[in-house]
Amino acid sequence: MAAPSVTSRKLQVVQSDNPDGPFQTFVFQGEDHTLGNALKYIISKNPEVQFCGYTVPHPSENKIHFRIQTYGVPAVEILRQGLSDLHDISDHIEKTFKNSVVQEEI
Repeated sequence: MAAPSVTSRKLQVVQSDNPDGPFQTFVFQGEDHTLGNALKYIISKNPEVQFCGYTVPHPSENKIHFRIQTYGVPAVEILRQGLSDLHDISDHIEKTFKNSVVQEEI
């Protein structure tokens, strides 16, 4: 008998009373300190953020719990903006690196 396929979401929202509220916990599956620390740094720079942090529940679990608390803006909007900013920064770093490699080869 074949094993049942398990579909896992990369990002889950921990159940809360107000999903569009100013504080929320998100669970990133398959991620660790690499994403957690970079995203925490970016989101913490936002002036609307009161608190931002993450934990790895257990070293054997490949996931992080990411907590955002704002001064009134929906936490999910802050997360979206943080992920977008981190993506833009990563693209810039990649382009700069590739340009440097090309210039060194000339």
